Amino acid sequence: MSKPVVTFGEIMLRLAPPGFERFLQSPQFVATFGGGEANVAVALGGFGVPARYVTVLPPNNPIADAFIAQMRYFDVDPSPIVRGKGRFGIYFVEPGANQRPSKVVYDREGSAIALARPGAIDWAKTFDGAGWFHVTGITPAISEGAAALALEAAQAARGLGLTVSCDLNFRKNLWKWGKKASEFMPELFRLVDVGIANEEDCQKALGIQVDVDVHSGKLEREQYQKLTGKVMEDYPNLKMLAVTLRESFSASHNGWAACLNDRGEFLVSRRYDVTHIVDRVGGGDCFAGGLIYGLLNLPSHREALEFAVAASCLKHSIPGDFNRFTVDEVNGLLKGGGSGRVQR
Repeated sequence: MSKPVVTFGEIMLRLAPPGFERFLQSPQFVATFGGGEANVAVALGGFGVPARYVTVLPPNNPIADAFIAQMRYFDVDPSPIVRGKGRFGIYFVEPGANQRPSKVVYDREGSAIALARPGAIDWAKTFDGAGWFHVTGITPAISEGAAALALEAAQAARGLGLTVSCDLNFRKNLWKWGKKASEFMPELFRLVDVGIANEEDCQKALGIQVDVDVHSGKLEREQYQKLTGKVMEDYPNLKMLAVTLRESFSASHNGWAACLNDRGEFLVSRRYDVTHIVDRVGGGDCFAGGLIYGLLNLPSHREALEFAVAASCLKHSIPGDFNRFTVDEVNGLLKGGGSGRVQR
């Protein structure tokens, strides 16, 4: 069994209208949990990889207690979680359909992790016996303190010899504490072994410009080799960079694939035509979890990439942030499944 993977970030209460309704079309919300790094941990737990999740949660809070219980349900170790002053963050999501885009509203100012400062988490204890650390660009966007914590975590993980992965995950609505993403993320990304991004992340978080139109809905794949090559050139610490390739025809219909540059070759995955999307939120996190699983357990980078893309393709069929597919189910899609026929 591989050593545990540790993920770090903010968890939120996710409130969504039932089905594909608009906000408060009915006077109710469906309450679940969601957050990029927790989503990765849940995906890994479902794939049989030992996973730990660390965050800062408010004390004496039944919502926080319910979240911790749910992590245990998903085979994720929540023991590194610490308690600190602040609130439990919330985000509202209105799932899109056809030409109506999804909409996200954040309510996370003053959350416990936003108020936390370096030193709040014992990283030596958190990383004890672990082999991998994963963080995203969402955490540093929350607040100056959360950014400093993310950097402290990556430095500690690298110093202890863990593999460090980072999904850039640029969120324009969060970078409001004083620095732009492009002013902070390069420092964090220089501590990373395995990078994950999309084309907009590379442009907005790293300031790397390649002639790729992120809003065109078309994939100019020859440009992605140039893009990944440029990032790898600017960040010699990277062992590999994976870039997800999403073609957005509508909120309900996407093309889905990914590429990977490992300095030895440039790989492009199988492309999936994802129609009748149920929920795309968490799809990228499932890709990250699938890639980490594949790099730890599969014999080639090609197979790791294909597993990650297939896993995240399936995630588009599940409401909520969390992945709920097993390795066998992902392999079923890889082996030619995907027809949707009833399994009896």
